Amino acid sequence: MMLGGALAGCGGGDDDEASSTESPLQVSIDKGRLQGVEQHGQRAWLGIPYAAPPQGALRWKPPQPPTPWDGVRDASRFGPHCPQPDTAPLRYGYPGGQEDCLYLNVYAPKRSGPHPVIVWIHGGSYYLGRSNNYAPTRLVERDVIVVTLNYRLGVLGFLAHPALNDSSGRSGNYGLMDQQLALKWVRDNIAAFGGDARNVTVSGQSAGAYSVQAQLVSPLAAGLFDKAIVQSGGFANPPTAAQAQAAGVQTAAALGCPEGPEVDACLRALSPDTIVDKQPDRFAPNVDGALLPGSPRQLVPAGTFNKVPVLLGSNHDEHTVFVGITEINTGAPLTEAGYPAAAALAVTGTGVTAEQALSLYPSSAYGGSPSLALSAMNTDLRFACPGRALARSLSSHVPVYAYEFDDREAPQFLQPPVSFPYLAYHAAEIQFLFNANDAALDTSRQQLAASMATQWTHFARTGSPNGTQTPNWPAYDDRDVFFRLAPAGTTLTTDFAEDHHCEVWTPDA
Repeated sequence: MMLGGALAGCGGGDDDEASSTESPLQVSIDKGRLQGVEQHGQRAWLGIPYAAPPQGALRWKPPQPPTPWDGVRDASRFGPHCPQPDTAPLRYGYPGGQEDCLYLNVYAPKRSGPHPVIVWIHGGSYYLGRSNNYAPTRLVERDVIVVTLNYRLGVLGFLAHPALNDSSGRSGNYGLMDQQLALKWVRDNIAAFGGDARNVTVSGQSAGAYSVQAQLVSPLAAGLFDKAIVQSGGFANPPTAAQAQAAGVQTAAALGCPEGPEVDACLRALSPDTIVDKQPDRFAPNVDGALLPGSPRQLVPAGTFNKVPVLLGSNHDEHTVFVGITEINTGAPLTEAGYPAAAALAVTGTGVTAEQALSLYPSSAYGGSPSLALSAMNTDLRFACPGRALARSLSSHVPVYAYEFDDREAPQFLQPPVSFPYLAYHAAEIQFLFNANDAALDTSRQQLAASMATQWTHFARTGSPNGTQTPNWPAYDDRDVFFRLAPAGTTLTTDFAEDHHCEVWTPDA
């Protein structure tokens, strides 16, 4: 489960409408004219359709170009977000939404361009999230253009099923297709906003970071971006098409559409509300042989990917969020008696026994908290060590800059509270890049946010995070150097693998 963007959005971004006291700006793009607004010292065009509504005959089909419009389209309001479930009492989802959701937002400096472009793909486990959670003022004021986008989620975005197969026997990956069409839109239209179509960075966090890895290895995305940022993305290893379609058959049955000649019609007759209410909460792209010719874990080491500079990293305590969600859902914290079973479940399929894992992560080493011990275990095996393996594989072919975000008192807005601290949790870094939680950032954290925004935008501009105003960040190589980001000051460390027991979880990396 990858939450990411949904968590970051709590308190982030303008919710429904942008305010403006000045005359909006007009631009002409391939489908018509747009009227934007000025807000927070920047220009913004919101709710721009980059695809036709994926509904009716276009449900579970590749996205199609939008219809041109006459006159000037108002771009002062966000478009609808994609359908997703209600996650109450947790506050990390956005219920409702519409199938007509393929909209993007463009934020640009007032200064004339051409400016580098950062395209942000939100996280949310491929079934949650929306584009309007991310107020990018901190980035835009450093003279980059930021594009945020919606893409189809859950069953509507990633269902693979034999009844939905195209003429080549493929289905699923519709959300990735949406992302690619948005990148094509940027290539074709961003110059009208002052952007440089030849200097585009695709970026994302959590499921968005897994999406970036998919675009890195997709031959259909070649030439659509020039750099990539992978935040908390591990090392993607999506299921095969056969596995995804088998799971899709089970999902369809759960939706009331068992196997048979009418399954396609049955699925298409379902309302979006019915789908999101009954769908499971785990989705992923699948290796379909076309958009995804193979797994990033296979293709990146072989050098079979779109070769661009990459900035990547993870947070020191990624998995506290997920253990916290379990505590909230069950109504009780993990106990010492329950820890062995939870550890056994965590290590399933890794080749590491529960006994080995428990010896590496005794609760006594985590203040007597089995929740923190389990969080550390899952952080290491799911995020930290796979992410390091990705850095090592990429660095044989392209420049790579690796970081670890390590603010263990990062402001957090997850509700309700749990029995242990979240520390440097999954998605904690987003509030330092986007203006999601500025009031909670003290002076040292404001300084860290400014430094990170400078490094991220310098990478988007040049392919390196290094500039005259920030500490030197060496490219990743055999020295295994990570750039540690913390309010007390940034440091270089070669202890990442040891700290996260990577010799156990990724012994070949």
